[in-house]
Amino acid sequence: MNTLFISLFGISILLMILSFFLKDPYKQLREEIDELNMQQLQEMYQIKKKLKVLEEELLVNDIELSPPLSKIDSNHTTVHEIIKNQVRSLAGQGTPIEQIARQSSLPVKEVQAILMESRFRGEKYE
Repeated sequence: MNTLFISLFGISILLMILSFFLKDPYKQLREEIDELNMQQLQEMYQIKKKLKVLEEELLVNDIELSPPLSKIDSNHTTVHEIIKNQVRSLAGQGTPIEQIARQSSLPVKEVQAILMESRFRGEKYE
């Protein structure tokens, strides 16, 4: 019984010493995962940085565009979105502004304001 414990203890010490000299099979995999994580973090940082710059540009553009649009909005009542879409569609077909105003029962200035608003938003006429 003692010989069994001594031999098991000896084998365990031998295996322990042997384990120090063997390569870790997952070491390379861990390093690759760490590298991918670092790349992903760097890309996310760059994307967030670019997004922040774009948001600042949009805010600057909104500040520049807001006073004229607010003046336009204060001078008239709100126009339903369906009518705005109709105005954009007719303008896309090349219909003159006066005719668009007659068909949509809106003043010419209102039609011009809707088209100007569409241009500011970067919308294309259909």
